[in-house]
Amino acid sequence: MKVGIDQIGYFTPNKYVDMVDLAHARNQDPNKFLIGIGQKKMSVADPTQDAVSMGINATLRYIDKIDKSKVVLLIFGTESSVDQSKSGSLFVKSALGLDPTVRAFEVKEACFGLTAGLMIAQDFVRLHPDQTAIVIGSDIARYGVNTAGEVTQGAGSVSLLISSNPRILELNEGHSAYSEDINDFWRPNYSKTAKVDGKYSTQVYLDFFKHTFSAYKEQKNLETKDFAAIVYHLPFTKMGLKANRLAVEGTDEETNARLMDSFTAAKELNANVGNIYTGSLYLSLLSLLENGRLKAGDLVGLFSYGSGAMAEFYSANVVEGYEKQLDKVGDKALLDNRSKLSVAEYEEIFSAGLEDPENNVELISDEETGRYYFAGIRNDIRQYQVK
Repeated sequence: MKVGIDQIGYFTPNKYVDMVDLAHARNQDPNKFLIGIGQKKMSVADPTQDAVSMGINATLRYIDKIDKSKVVLLIFGTESSVDQSKSGSLFVKSALGLDPTVRAFEVKEACFGLTAGLMIAQDFVRLHPDQTAIVIGSDIARYGVNTAGEVTQGAGSVSLLISSNPRILELNEGHSAYSEDINDFWRPNYSKTAKVDGKYSTQVYLDFFKHTFSAYKEQKNLETKDFAAIVYHLPFTKMGLKANRLAVEGTDEETNARLMDSFTAAKELNANVGNIYTGSLYLSLLSLLENGRLKAGDLVGLFSYGSGAMAEFYSANVVEGYEKQLDKVGDKALLDNRSKLSVAEYEEIFSAGLEDPENNVELISDEETGRYYFAGIRNDIRQYQVK
């Protein structure tokens, strides 16, 4: 039975800071950010956008195209939880008007969260082919103003509908996973910003890629040349480029060119949104689908990584007519309609985002009509409203 991704929607807040402006403010050569890190712009979430509101908005991108009565599972992957107990998926379920019988919960393992949810969802759908599942990855990446990781921040969400007979990608059975208890990146409960050993984390990421990619090819009796494209978790695009260079080592000229071209297509959205943690791999996938030169049946490899650390490599085949399920014009408009912030404005918004919301103070959003936003806390309960 064919199971996979039937719909994909993404959302990013309506503000950004330009990497050239940020480089100048930090007395850096802009090429250090543009080429050395591989980022162009960075989405900025103000206090009215959080993981939940972004997850709602990402799912709204396709909700009118599906049969909501068939959705029986909703999984929310995040490392930006809004509550220490209640799942973000319950807020989303309420906003979307899903049936009370829907099973809803949240999963966490750094940036691996959406992939973990996807694997649970595909197993569920294989057993229940007449039912569907929504899996969301939604995060705000915060390292701090004028820190080494500042340029690898961002905000956004990706939502997937998993079904039988999918219209975008058919997921293949089997995977290669690898995990270790290490400290390359983490965020203690007492900290609003992440702790990271950047060079160590990059090396672990590359080591885990080599391990899972090699193991997957051996398991499935594949060669690198069999892949039309490989997409990567992209906390910053240069990290994925390093992994892609490892993938094409020793391959023929045609394979090398094809996989490098597909990587260029796959990094475009990430370069303009920034790091969205759990959704980063799938934002790259969307970018490939919209900008790459794929055809029906093409094999796409996917490398997921979450610090701490957990990695997985799996694959999918492109479904004929997948282009009809995408909204490339709407996706481009989401980026083009953002407002550019000065560095000073970005710093002010960033600092405000580190403060706990004050109880019984209503927040006002400047998002477009129809977008959900976090409206503040009333009697210790989070409030979400539509603009």
